[in-house]
Amino acid sequence: MKFDAQDCLLTEKYQLTSTIYDFRLKNADLAEITKPGQFAHLLVPGKTLRRPISVCDVENDTIRLVFEVKGEGTKILSETDVGSSINMICPLGNGFDLPKDKKIIFIGGGIGVPPMLYSAKQAGKNAVVINGFRDKSAVILTEDFRKIGCRLIETTDNGSYGIHGFVTGPLEEVIDEADMICACGPAPMLKNIAGMAAQHHKECFVSLEQRMACGIGACLGCAVGINKEDGTFTYKHVCKDGPVFRAEEVVW
Repeated sequence: MKFDAQDCLLTEKYQLTSTIYDFRLKNADLAEITKPGQFAHLLVPGKTLRRPISVCDVENDTIRLVFEVKGEGTKILSETDVGSSINMICPLGNGFDLPKDKKIIFIGGGIGVPPMLYSAKQAGKNAVVINGFRDKSAVILTEDFRKIGCRLIETTDNGSYGIHGFVTGPLEEVIDEADMICACGPAPMLKNIAGMAAQHHKECFVSLEQRMACGIGACLGCAVGINKEDGTFTYKHVCKDGPVFRAEEVVW
């Protein structure tokens, strides 16, 4: 597979919380081929390193990326001015395969919430979205989810906003309504969701948040254990083979 790095114009930039930023990058060619659940690799201005960021949404000729500042690379990216050009490789990875005829529950946890927006848009009013956050100050994209017409449920760990508790609470109440579950977030959350899906015999796909370096499967740094269909064990790479996997495949 050939990976082309292209320059994209930063047309809009917003700060959603103290550490989370919302970028709109214009590139019609890349926007046209980007699917829900895939990610982009951005070149950090003035550096040789890149940072992987999940695709939050695609609107006409614009790719929307919502990311959290976690280190030097994302800190520099967050300081990029509107009107600047950012070099980007996109789309990367395998995303969600979303059938039109199924009722799907989309679950996001923390910075795993943004990729659920573009995914849930594909299901529209048939989507149920459950988003979980640490507290009220971490809540993002509420109005964006409401605009797509989905049923939206929000939780916070400390009860300062929405339902008090974790996403698994409301999931237990609606899981029997669903044909499929798609989730992105911290590994403990995904493990619990995978277990619930198995108990209720629901098809479940998870987008893993493994730390990536190269983004194209060359550095082998984002390996994850996988159970093969024949009962044997192997490793796959989140950036190349994922980030979306069938939940029952993943070795938790």
